[in-house]
Amino acid sequence: MRIGSPAMAAPEESLRRRKAGNAGAEPGSTPGRGPGRDPTACNARLRAGTFWLTRIVLLRALAFVYFVAFLVAFQQNKQLIGDRGLLPCRTYLKSVQQYFRGPVGWGAVSYAPTVLWLLDWSHMDSNLDALALLGLGVSSFILLTGCANMVLMATLWVLYMSLVNVGQIWYSFGWESQLLETGFLGIFLCPLWSLSRLPTGTPPSQIVLWGFRWLIFRIMLGAGLIKIRGDRCWRDLTCMDFHYEVVLVISGNLSFLNWLTMVPSVACFDDATLGFLFPSGPGGLKDQVLKLQEEATRGLRPPPRYGCMVRRAVHVALGVLVAWLSVPVVINLLSPTQVMNTSFNPLRIVNTYGAFGSITKERTEVILQGTASLNASTPDAVWEDYEFKCKPGDPGRRPCLISPYHHRLDWLMWFAAFQTYEHHEWILHLAGKLLANDAAALSLLALNPFENRAPPRWVRGEHYRYKFSRPGGRHAAAGKWWVRRRLGPYLPPVSLPDLKDYFQSREWPYPELP
Repeated sequence: MRIGSPAMAAPEESLRRRKAGNAGAEPGSTPGRGPGRDPTACNARLRAGTFWLTRIVLLRALAFVYFVAFLVAFQQNKQLIGDRGLLPCRTYLKSVQQYFRGPVGWGAVSYAPTVLWLLDWSHMDSNLDALALLGLGVSSFILLTGCANMVLMATLWVLYMSLVNVGQIWYSFGWESQLLETGFLGIFLCPLWSLSRLPTGTPPSQIVLWGFRWLIFRIMLGAGLIKIRGDRCWRDLTCMDFHYEVVLVISGNLSFLNWLTMVPSVACFDDATLGFLFPSGPGGLKDQVLKLQEEATRGLRPPPRYGCMVRRAVHVALGVLVAWLSVPVVINLLSPTQVMNTSFNPLRIVNTYGAFGSITKERTEVILQGTASLNASTPDAVWEDYEFKCKPGDPGRRPCLISPYHHRLDWLMWFAAFQTYEHHEWILHLAGKLLANDAAALSLLALNPFENRAPPRWVRGEHYRYKFSRPGGRHAAAGKWWVRRRLGPYLPPVSLPDLKDYFQSREWPYPELP
């Protein structure tokens, strides 16, 4: 058969057509399939410079932190700031109202922005539970689905701001303001109404992404500057001899701070970098992002609509607002008298951060004790220790891992050990509740030595210094994690009648004996 015969011409022509059809195909693509159809090639071909998947990761990470924060609020707020809490928020709001001399007005609301001004104060426990449960529900939805819009993110921000601004000392730490600032930026990362994970009409705003980058830059710079200025041991490179007795991000010693700090850093990574977090396959999120990238490359994206133009104007206004509110923050960062973890506006939109400007070389703890003895001063009085859930107490108890959960009472007990009880009047309120075997207050503790017994007649606080036992040493061999030494008394013995006038002067509910 001749080479040029019709019988051979057809296969050669078919072969030429197949070669021509595959000439423009990228390596690894499957013949006969259009661009982007090969699941194994999807991730490799995601182009840099878009942030569709970045938005999903960032919002879900933020929702996770919100979930933890609202869970802590639901489980602890009633005991801390509720109707019969250690520092009732109703009393705090009344004091704000009295300071501004009159009914609730703009002055009081701007000083302590919270939706609790609008609610019935006669059932504050129910109000606090409602805010926390609503926050748990919204954050759970975003975390599980990856879907969010401005309405949902604004709801989370308003709810948590409402708790922070009445939380008093229990909510006075840098991570609360940091969560509010991160959450405020998260509002503008989303479409207004749509719950689509890839709302093609509202791509992630570069202004908002740079807002997150500006946030993480200030967090890191502020933390570094406060260390250099605050304690010589950072300059001598000796602070780490004392700073890491536990691994903070795992132990939960700093609540959800380390986890929260990771959230704005996500804005530094684009879809090509984060694509590995998403499954490959036709119709998947990576496949949809690839289509959007190809459409943008070929200029097939529709012209912006009126809503998009309004959205861009809002983002520009946001950028101007953040820049304006950043002026005092930058001045503080450049100041040799830099302060850390400070808000310059009541809404906490732009704040200054910093941690561990100075390092304590010793760990001291307050141990609360009770006795049933009639006379607290007799040598034969038997004092029994109360145990907190995660704070050091019994030397034989292993340090707990709670990350990223936060036991607010345990944390404040550590700070109280740096000063006297007069600086922390809530300790007297806690002592009164222990003297009455108050169930709500005791739910914040791990061990009540007077459980199923009559409450103690006296409660006191003892001051101890704690150190980790050395591996292989005699304390470790005896099963002790800590070595402690008594420093002296912290709170003198008090009885419930001793505290009655003190409670009444502060409008605290007097504990009721069972």
